[in-house]
Amino acid sequence: MELNTEIKTSTDPIFNKISKVIPEIEWKIHAPLIYKINKLKKEKNAVVLAHNYQTPEIYHGIADFAADSLALAIEASKTKADIIIMCGVHFMAETAKLMSPKKKVLLPDMSAGCSLSSSITGNDVRLLKQKYPGVPVVSYVNTSADVKSETDICCTSANAVKVVESLGAKKVIFLPDDYLAKYVASNTSVEIISWKGTCIVHEQFTAKEINEIKEQNPGIVIIAHPECPPDVINASDFAGSTSGMSEYVKKNQPKKVMMVTECSMSDNIQVENPKVQFIKPCNLCPYMKKITLPKILDCLEKENNEIIIPDNLIKKARLAVERMTDIGR
Repeated sequence: MELNTEIKTSTDPIFNKISKVIPEIEWKIHAPLIYKINKLKKEKNAVVLAHNYQTPEIYHGIADFAADSLALAIEASKTKADIIIMCGVHFMAETAKLMSPKKKVLLPDMSAGCSLSSSITGNDVRLLKQKYPGVPVVSYVNTSADVKSETDICCTSANAVKVVESLGAKKVIFLPDDYLAKYVASNTSVEIISWKGTCIVHEQFTAKEINEIKEQNPGIVIIAHPECPPDVINASDFAGSTSGMSEYVKKNQPKKVMMVTECSMSDNIQVENPKVQFIKPCNLCPYMKKITLPKILDCLEKENNEIIIPDNLIKKARLAVERMTDIGR
């Protein structure tokens, strides 16, 4: 498929930036969609927010703001756009709605869920609070609005330890990621009561795999996400949130690196750090990959798949997210 002059002029700068991670044959399919989406979002005063795990054609091609969960939540609260397209998963779209309740928030595929979010309900939290009366509840942002509404404060992997310590409590209920809870417990003296949720991407990694990569690639720097099992984090050189991982690469410019997280993030960070060689794990998030350019265009054209949350739930859940954003990183 040949691209006309207008589309080429509009999209060539994007392709020049990401050509190392996207084949030209694929670009001929992506470019017309990117052109249409970028044109339409201006006409409709829409903004596209994209998580770090989105594919490069979305992350670099159409996103007005691309970042981790915490930054996306903050950006959602600041936007002047009438429409927010969340290129991420369902809990992220809900969080955007909590932070901008008067905006129209759209999710290109309503079945883009999250194993962590689906592992716990608001009723589960209520039962935990009955079992541990007076113990504050910290919920990872990877949770539903229903869970957030039963929570004292939310956190992300970027500020989980800081949030837990901000409560000044000896004991904290930390939900729902069991591995992130273990990571927090290892970095604070606060007693952590955890839930048994896990991320289907990060739980696949093993210390054996990490050590084999190190043997095959002398001098490689291994950077892990805190949602990974503890033995994986211990076998790695650095552990941090998606933003923390990105900053580490940008600041240290290792000759060779492996990011122990969702596959697309390595592509996106490689674009921004061309001198760094990336050894890429290919554990893809099946939910993140439900978000595609054709679905984004269709969603923006029809303004469908709107996130609707009752006002009373928004009020309760928003408070926990606002407390998180006030603390920051």
